[in-house]
Amino acid sequence: MSSPSNAPASSKPTSRPGAKRRRSPLPRIVVALVVVAALAAAGWYWTQRGAADQAGAFRTTEVERGNIRVAISATGTLSAISTIVVGSQISGQVTDVLVDFNSEVKQGDVLARIDPSTYEAQIEQGNAQVAAARASQAQAQATLRNAELDYRRKADLGTRQLVAQADIDQARAAFEQAQAQVNSTQAQIRQQSASLQTTQVNLDRTVIRSPVDGVVLTRTIEPGQTVAASLQAPELFTIAEDLSKMKIELAVDEADIGQIRPGQTVTFSADAFSDRQFRGVVDQVRLAATTTNNVVTYPVVVSVDNADGTLLPGLTVNAEIEVSNREGVLKVSNAALRYKPVGDTAIAPAAGGRGGAGMSEEFERIASTLDLNPEQRAAFDAAVAEQRQRSEAARQSMGQQQRGAAAGGGGPPPGAMVMRAGGGGDANLQAQIRQRMLERMQQNFADFTRTLDEGQRQRWNAALASSLSATRATLYRLVDGRREPVQVRIGASDGSSTEVIGNLSEGDVIITGERAAR
Repeated sequence: MSSPSNAPASSKPTSRPGAKRRRSPLPRIVVALVVVAALAAAGWYWTQRGAADQAGAFRTTEVERGNIRVAISATGTLSAISTIVVGSQISGQVTDVLVDFNSEVKQGDVLARIDPSTYEAQIEQGNAQVAAARASQAQAQATLRNAELDYRRKADLGTRQLVAQADIDQARAAFEQAQAQVNSTQAQIRQQSASLQTTQVNLDRTVIRSPVDGVVLTRTIEPGQTVAASLQAPELFTIAEDLSKMKIELAVDEADIGQIRPGQTVTFSADAFSDRQFRGVVDQVRLAATTTNNVVTYPVVVSVDNADGTLLPGLTVNAEIEVSNREGVLKVSNAALRYKPVGDTAIAPAAGGRGGAGMSEEFERIASTLDLNPEQRAAFDAAVAEQRQRSEAARQSMGQQQRGAAAGGGGPPPGAMVMRAGGGGDANLQAQIRQRMLERMQQNFADFTRTLDEGQRQRWNAALASSLSATRATLYRLVDGRREPVQVRIGASDGSSTEVIGNLSEGDVIITGERAAR
């Protein structure tokens, strides 16, 4: 019997001595690629998640392009441009009233009559006094002629020593007295004539006439009423000279009065015509301020065309004065202007501006209001091009200074000022910087301004000064989840949105606040 260990070896597979198995590298490459792709996907996911989390930490709004209309609201009262109060300069009883409320009158028309009896009697008395004075004058002249003849006779006899000198002197005195009496009677005649003329004037005043063409607004007398004009002229009628042209006196708050200028458009409504809107123009800003309960207001006079006669004197109106109407401008929500990150610091150019391109846009806007001729336009384009080159050179120089300061670990480069996110440095320093900028701009545009007439030059200088002294603020733009400060110039605001001018584009995302951490 044989043992199992002695089984034949032919039952197991055999191989050649020294032979090796070859495996393909493809599976390992596939595995490596899958691992790399997974790691990249994970990195991208965490990067995007971090950016999304950072972007989601802010409340934002977009820069929009649209219109901004700024208007100031005020209330006032309609009245005629010229209102005449007709009174009486004399006293007496009213006998006739010939007009009523709303009566149309012409200049010289009789409105009322006062009893003339008293003045007619005074006229008769005056005539009698003048006649008596003239009779006295005739008597005095007769006495004068007699005294003159007596004096001449005695003077002639005196030359022949036939009359005493005392008689001659007495005759001469009588002659001079007669001459004085004649002069006295002449003065009495002039006095009585003047008194008679005064009485005649008062008699004419018993007829009350209209001084202008217009409409009777009020009448305060009735026939039989007695008028007493001892201290001041009583008011009998009020006449509106022309109701086709009217005015509104608006009470504008002192905080808004600085924005009001003659020529601005006014829209208003009246409760009596609630379905209509009327228009007017600011005619005058008066300096006579009124203080009521510590509130200071200034009267603003608005002229209104009332050719159709719809508007009535005395109506209370609610008006809006359009102080600015900006069309097609970049604007942003006011919340973006209020956002100030805590502890953030931004470096703003000392010029406080928006760079060469932004200033070029501002120059174009100012020039568009000047009605330039081709020669002036060519001079303006040349000045703007030169200004743009200067600005570009200044930016390059500042960029080199910033890189040098960053390499050296120093502070801000020369020519820049550090501003907190919420404000802007020393006021005196900023005023000096703006003044230097204005002087430099005036020098750069000197060739252009020499081509302007006086009116254009004044408007250009005023607009340029206004642009450089305008309020500026720092907005924070959200770029790839990061906060980027952008300095802009503040323009018109309607209370919810504000015009911004600077290195911004329509659609830019601006931060308005930060969300609470979860």
